[in-house]
Amino acid sequence: MGKTGFVGGGNMAEALIKGLIASGAVKKGDITVSEPVEKRRSYLKSTYGVVTTADNKEAASRSDVIILSVKPNTIKKALLEIKPQITAKKILVSIAAGITTASMAGVLKKKAKIVRVMPNTPALVQAGASVLYCAPGLSPEEKEQVKKIFESVGTADIVEDEKLLDAVTGLSGSGPAFVSMFIEALSDGGVKMGLSRQVALALAAQTVYGTAKMIIDEMSHPAVLKDKVSSPGGTTIEGIHKLEAGGFRANVISAVEAAANRSKQLSKEDK
Repeated sequence: MGKTGFVGGGNMAEALIKGLIASGAVKKGDITVSEPVEKRRSYLKSTYGVVTTADNKEAASRSDVIILSVKPNTIKKALLEIKPQITAKKILVSIAAGITTASMAGVLKKKAKIVRVMPNTPALVQAGASVLYCAPGLSPEEKEQVKKIFESVGTADIVEDEKLLDAVTGLSGSGPAFVSMFIEALSDGGVKMGLSRQVALALAAQTVYGTAKMIIDEMSHPAVLKDKVSSPGGTTIEGIHKLEAGGFRANVISAVEAAANRSKQLSKEDK
């Protein structure tokens, strides 16, 4: 796959490093991470055997694929710093939310192969869902190369329209927070009905995990699984009635819409 560099050694960078090494996609000696905090550098080097440095330019210089894993408010500074090391042959990948490929190209002011990716936090346990947009200039082979990086920590898809990344942000980017709230609420319901917090939370989390796995493994529509559990006049349909009365599905749709619209707003603010 070629040498891979990370500008920023935070949690998402670590997840990708772990996935790349575990999958065998990249050798640990071919991964370079630039990280300003010495303690973090030592941890990454001792844990994964990767090359670490405090110099962003060194990481960029050593790498064929450069992954910008920094906060959106520091990405411009990072781009300006590594600009001399960016060549037409290197691939620049950003996981900074709301920062468009056009914005990055505007900072570089030179020909560059740029990919924007929206990963999500389950990548930290190799169960992420990532979506990529590749700006013009990448070959099909290069697109696949970047896709495989993110497949090492879960699933990865490519969209042809960058604007769709706002919808992705609202759904899978913000989704872990929405699902966490649902698990918490499900657990609260169990506690209200007499279960201990420990048992209720374990049951709620496993129920969500198991249901998701059934949908993925069986490629079933959620409505099919819902109907299997909903016996006529039974307990489940009674609970569903309460959820619908409270606008459950409409509220979830609105939450995704609100998060997506905020992503659009952040993209405009970046210009």
